[in-house]
Amino acid sequence: MFFDARDYAGAARVLAGLVEEVPEQTGPRLLLARAYYHSAQLRRAEAELRVIVERDPVEHYARLMLGRTLERQGRHAEAGTQLRIASALAGDFGNA
Repeated sequence: MFFDARDYAGAARVLAGLVEEVPEQTGPRLLLARAYYHSAQLRRAEAELRVIVERDPVEHYARLMLGRTLERQGRHAEAGTQLRIASALAGDFGNA
């Protein structure tokens, strides 16, 4: 509902509480990272994505989002590494 309305800050507030309740679940944390990303809370998005990648290094979408988040922060070298890993995990070896 929040994403459909493009109320990403509102989504982040709701999802932050959910992540506190179930910190081990990847789904809510990934949604929280997306909400942070879309509301330009890039440091928070990065922190959530790094937790996911640390727990599950082959989580393709988290790697992709982390790369995009780092790009938006102007950290292109770090972003490139994450984006190449995401491409490889997706089986796109031509861009890896």
